[in-house]
Amino acid sequence: MRWGVEQRLEFIDFRLFWDGGINRSELIEQFGISVPQASKDLSMYEASAPGNLVYDKRAKRYFSSSQFRPRFFEPNSDRYLTQLRSIADQTVRKEETWLSQIPEAESMPIPHRRVNVDVLRTVLGAIRKQKLVRVLYQSMNAAKPEPLWRWISPHALGNDGLRWHVRAFCHMDQRFKDFLLSRCLEADGERDGGIPASRDTSWNEFFSVVLVPNPLLSANQQAIIAQDYCMTGGQVAIPIRKSLLYYFRKRLRLDVAHAIDNARETPVVVANNDAFEAALADADSSPNGSTLSEKAISVGTT
Repeated sequence: MRWGVEQRLEFIDFRLFWDGGINRSELIEQFGISVPQASKDLSMYEASAPGNLVYDKRAKRYFSSSQFRPRFFEPNSDRYLTQLRSIADQTVRKEETWLSQIPEAESMPIPHRRVNVDVLRTVLGAIRKQKLVRVLYQSMNAAKPEPLWRWISPHALGNDGLRWHVRAFCHMDQRFKDFLLSRCLEADGERDGGIPASRDTSWNEFFSVVLVPNPLLSANQQAIIAQDYCMTGGQVAIPIRKSLLYYFRKRLRLDVAHAIDNARETPVVVANNDAFEAALADADSSPNGSTLSEKAISVGTT
C-alpha cells in the first residue's frame, strides 16, 4: 500500500474513533484529492475493516458502528490532547491537525519567551556541523551584569517545560552549561575546535527518579495518584539526564514537598531521595556540569 493511501486510511480511522463519523468532503479538504479518489478510499477502508462503517443516507455521512475497532492506527490520548493543546496555544491552526469536532478547550497561558530567529538558526548550524559559535549572552549572575560575548560549543537543545535552552561547553568558564535561548542576544561566527558532546557527562548520564504517591495522602488518594502517573506496584521510575534533574525537581515541586502542609499540592515524592540528591550534587559539582548557583538564578527569575 502506498504511503499516501495508508495515511488517508489512518485519517478515516482517526475521525471515526474520535469524532464518530466522516464523509468524503473531509478527505478532500484534508488531502486535496478528487471526489472519485475520496470515494475509492472509503470503499477501500470498508473492504479492509468490514463492519466498522455504517452509512447514513440522510446525513450523507459514514458513522462508526457499535463493533468499531481501529484498523489503521493505535488510539493515543497524548496524540489527541497534544493537537488540542497546540490549537489552544495558537501554535498551530485547526486545519494543520486531524481534529474536526473540537471541544472547547483552554491552555494556561505562559509568558512568551522571545527567541531570536537568527540566533536559533546559527546555533542549530553549529550543532549540526559540530563547531564553535560566538554568542552575546546576558547572564543573570550578579558577577556578570553586562552582556558578554563568549565562544560556546553547542551540542543539544533542552526544554524545562517553560523555556528552551542550549546545552553547550562554555569556553569562557571552561565547563558545560545551560544557556537560555531567550538570553542569547546575538550569535555570529563559526570555527573549528568544538568540544564533543561525549565529554558532557551530566548530559549523557541518566538517573532513574523513583516516584511514589505522597504517603500523607489517604489510601484512595494514593491509589488514584498511582493511576494518574501510570505507576506499577505503587511506583514509577523515570530516567532523566543528570543535567535536567534540577529542572525536574522544580517543575514537580519535589524540593518543597517536605515544607507543604497540604499533601494534595505535592501528590508525588521521591522514593530514592538520597540517591537523587547525590546524583543532583554530582551533576552540579562535576567539571562538566552547570553550576548550581547559575541554574538557581536562571530558573527562579523571569
